[in-house]
Amino acid sequence: MTQPNAPALPDGLVVFLKRECETCRMVAPLLTTFAATVFTQDDPAFPGTVPAVHDSDLSMSWHHDIETVPTLIRVVDGVEVERTVGWLRRDWQRITGVAGLGDDLPVMRPGCGSMSVDPDIEHELRAQFGGHSLRSRRIELADLDDEMEAMFDRGYTDGLPVVPPTETRVLRMLGGTHRDPHEVVAVVPPDLVDVTVEKIAVNAVMAGCKPEYMPWVIAALEAVCTDEFNIHGVLATTMPVGPVIICNGPGTRAIGMNGAGNALGQGNRANLTIGRAVQLVVRNVGGGRPGEVDRATHGNPGKISFCFAELEQGSPFTSLAVSRGFSPTDDTVTVFAGEGPRCIVDQKVRTAAELANTFAACLRTLHNPKLVIGFDTVLVVGPEHARVFADDGWDRERVLAELHARLQIPGSELVHGAGGIADGVPEHLRDTVLPKFRPDGILLVHAGGGAGLFSAMIGGWANGSTGSQPVTRRVEKEAAS
Repeated sequence: MTQPNAPALPDGLVVFLKRECETCRMVAPLLTTFAATVFTQDDPAFPGTVPAVHDSDLSMSWHHDIETVPTLIRVVDGVEVERTVGWLRRDWQRITGVAGLGDDLPVMRPGCGSMSVDPDIEHELRAQFGGHSLRSRRIELADLDDEMEAMFDRGYTDGLPVVPPTETRVLRMLGGTHRDPHEVVAVVPPDLVDVTVEKIAVNAVMAGCKPEYMPWVIAALEAVCTDEFNIHGVLATTMPVGPVIICNGPGTRAIGMNGAGNALGQGNRANLTIGRAVQLVVRNVGGGRPGEVDRATHGNPGKISFCFAELEQGSPFTSLAVSRGFSPTDDTVTVFAGEGPRCIVDQKVRTAAELANTFAACLRTLHNPKLVIGFDTVLVVGPEHARVFADDGWDRERVLAELHARLQIPGSELVHGAGGIADGVPEHLRDTVLPKFRPDGILLVHAGGGAGLFSAMIGGWANGSTGSQPVTRRVEKEAAS
């Protein structure tokens, strides 16, 4: 029950209490009937009936694992031999040896939570008193140093200010996962460095995450750091792509993610900081920095963070996660190597067939209207467009089938030089028909605001074994107690 290197308790009886606790106030008059060392957590004048030591920094309470007040402890030769928490008459009578103690009080009354286990300060106490095993290197700053500027100077940022990862903040972040802080989650390219849960927590703090976001950050990193996703190639390409993180499941709503209006933009802490934490890990742990391994010609703002939830409530489609073999109750992340979104506009559409025609025409232009098969896409269907499909009875499978049918392109339109465009496929394919996308190359997602007949498409990087494949991982729901 006692932390290592704890300051010793005096022999005899020891009582911990606080004025805020009604049960503590009830037992306070009893303290005059036996000799005890009394520690008070909040009010130094409490209990008033006997002298008390003010545990102002809560060091005694924390070191001796006081979880509930009042706590009565008996100490012999410097060793705790017995304790009781709250008020249980028979235990207080036995431990104190005072017959009839509290006979006029209720037989039992529960106590209150100790201030030393208050979630708002518990991690500060752990950081202060060393009750943790963080292994990350400490950086000492002078009193006059600006923390934000120090982070910029050391190259830890993505160009925006980051939250300084103090021990207290990192410990609080680790409370969002049950996983051991020293567990290696992944090997992060390009430098192939092991990243532990603790290192992820450090970067999640810097990104501005809440502890409850940690399982999502971990799952996204597990997905990104796979051979299938190929983050090294995503970094090294000169195309403007980065990880696009699509989140599914009831947990997205529990942590407040946005899949509705402005889902792909700013304004939602969970969306932005989860995606940013992943990018900071790739940068700070894996070494994926712009101008070094990251060779994007233009890049895109999504390389700071591109993360959103699918709008599953009210969707006429099965979710992306379900389409990829998961249960509707699973929390998942799907990572896709993509560029920034492009808007698809059709304000006059009234039938599913008309809308499929618009989508196919826009998708045909992705990257280049003559580049086929080699690139995947995420099609983000807005709610108003989704209703057009639903009104005509088109589900996910029907929408995708109709789009693929409309995106079968004659080779004569795709060969080099056709349409006055030099790019294209070899001449020997002139008499063939080629698909714009491979069979599973369109990832359909329902997201966006309820007003506006808009959708969006997100172009991908090279697909297949030499490029990047979308990867989906389940999010572990269990958090630390």
